[in-house]
Order: sequence, then C-alpha cells, then structure tokens
Amino acid sequence: MGNAVVIIGSGLAGYAVARELRKLDSSIPITMISADHGGFYSKPMLSNALSTGKTPESILNGDAVQMAAQLKIAIRPHCRVVAINQAQNTLTLVDGEEIFYDQLVFALGADQIRLPLQGDGVAKVLTVNDLDDYQNFRDVIKDKKRISIIGAGLIGCEFANDLVTAGYQVDVIDISAQPLGRLLPSAGGVFLQQKLEAAGVIFHLDTATQSINQIDEHLHLILTNGDSIESDIVLSAVGLRPRTQLAEAAGIQINRGILVNRLLQTQCLNIYALGDCAEVEGKILPFVMPITHAARALAATLAGNPTPVVYPAMPVMVKTPACPTVVSPPDLGAIGEWQVETDEDGVKALFKDEAGNLLGFALLGVATKEKNNLTPQLPFILK
Repeated sequence: MGNAVVIIGSGLAGYAVARELRKLDSSIPITMISADHGGFYSKPMLSNALSTGKTPESILNGDAVQMAAQLKIAIRPHCRVVAINQAQNTLTLVDGEEIFYDQLVFALGADQIRLPLQGDGVAKVLTVNDLDDYQNFRDVIKDKKRISIIGAGLIGCEFANDLVTAGYQVDVIDISAQPLGRLLPSAGGVFLQQKLEAAGVIFHLDTATQSINQIDEHLHLILTNGDSIESDIVLSAVGLRPRTQLAEAAGIQINRGILVNRLLQTQCLNIYALGDCAEVEGKILPFVMPITHAARALAATLAGNPTPVVYPAMPVMVKTPACPTVVSPPDLGAIGEWQVETDEDGVKALFKDEAGNLLGFALLGVATKEKNNLTPQLPFILK
C-alpha cells in the first residue's frame, strides 16, 4: 500500500483525520483539498455565537497557512474536485490539474436542504452552513429586527435561542407538532417550547411555509394554515443532506450518504468516507462525537492498522440555554416506550424495552444533571 493520503474537505471531519493520522505517523504525505478558505473552526459554534459575542474571526482557530504548518500537511484552499479516476488513483481539480492519491478520504460534510417554496422572496432565504455563511448572516441582520426560522430541529432551536437572546424578534415555523420533533417525546417538546416561548420565541407549529414574497423592505411569509408573518430575514434550517454527488459520479455506492463499512471504507478499497457525508452501517450521525471516534479509527487504518469504528452512546447537548437539553434518541427500530416524569423544573424521559433496559433518554431542565449516571446504561450504537 502506498502512502499519499488526500482528504477532500476541511471541516471537523477532515481536520480530525489529519490530526489523528499525524499523531500516528509524522511522515505520510497528507494533502487537504478545501472548496473554501480551508481554515479550521468548529461548525457547531455557529448556532450560538451571537449572544456569546463571538465574531467570525474569533471562531476561526487557525487559517490554512497556520494549520498546514501546525499539522505538517499541504492544504489547497479554494480548490474544487470535479472528477475522481479510481483506476488511475487521481483527482481532477476544476482548473484541470491532477492530483495523485494512494488513499482518498471523503470528508465533504452536508448541504442545507432547501425547500421548494413559492414567491419572489425565496432567493433571499439564508442558510448558515459554514463560516462564510455566518459572516454573511451577521452582516445582513445588523440593522434588522425580525427573523423567521424555517425548521424547529436542533439548528433551528439553537439559532432561535441565540437570536432572541441577542435581541431579535424570532418566529419559528415547523411542520411538526413540537420543537425537536424527531429527538424528543411530546412532553419534552412541550417543555422546550414553553421555555423558548418564555425567552421570546414565537412558534408556528403543525404548519409549513407556502410562499415568501418581497414587499418593500420586508419579506412576507404565508403559511399553509393561512397565517402570515412579516419578517426582515428568513433563515432556513430544515436539515442536512450528505454531499454524495462527487462519489456517485466516480461510481462509488451511495444511499442517503456515501456507503462505508466499519473500516469507513467504500466498496473501492483505498477510498474512505466519514462525518456528515458518510453512511456507516446504515447510520448517518451528523454530530461531533461520532466524527471524533471515526477519525481515530480511520487514522489507524490509514496508517496500516485496520481498525473498525466503534460508536458508544453519544448523548447530544442541545445549545438552548433557555432550556438545557441533552438527548440520546433510541435507535430508529428500537421497540419500547417512553417513561416520562415532568415537573416545572424539568423533564426526565427514559426509553426502555420490555425487560426494562434503557435504550435512550431525553433530559431537560434540572434533569440534565442525570446524564452522567444514565449514559453508561445505554447500549453502544455500533460495537
């Protein structure tokens, strides 16, 4: 097996692999190809940076030049890969340059899903999926007052909490009956909704955005339930879609994400994928902890010691200070039921099977302090 490792993507996943691989081997040539500036930062920080006073500059840990020196790797910023030739082990960049690899890693991340909306204001809808988006978002909202967020999932709720704390009027629209509909049992969703409403967030639930039109300086949203909202800015946060196009065009198998086995290996033995673009044994886990575990395993594999990834239970801390929330949802096919205790200070929801085994939990408010006792009782996600 040759040595040259090429990583496509400079997000948390790409950098985590480079860093872990460097710990194991100081001489393997590593090239990172980035479509943007190639600097290192933590994308999860973007959804709570306003109220904490973090500027885009302060979120950036190091630019491409600093990171290349620190990790002793080559970083190619503002480069796009347009084709992969598996037979030749080469990548073609947008300017026609070819780069050779012995081992290739997809760390492409995911794109924000854009809903098919009607109206002449749709082009004004913003998404925040990287640091450049966030800089643009900050610039645009500077002198504005009212922001509508489409989507009451993780990112939508975190942004809503951040923006009301920073003094904006925030409307949140979602087709679900509650915020965090996919992660929380209904009692948890109700509790979170009440706390965010107390902080100033206005929810429009069980409805969808039908059209967005520009009227003078404002955006006019019409919902499917007939309600309308006047807004200055619309932020879409309806979920992520793994970036699979490049892999698919190269003949690599994809499903929802790029299909990989426990070694994070595609059906092409020297091509790997991890992070938000990868589907590992049927699972797409777009969070920081799975990336950390995957990067460590993949680095060992790339260094010549094939190491399957193991995923322990990895509870997700939701960054909503108005309502501290930590959730470890049960596996999609898990059979069992929620046992819920609620009082004015919190919600403790445990998902148990018939034998009483804990398969998942949702803890809100004061119940979040039970996270450390409960997590060791959860099953591994991939063992």
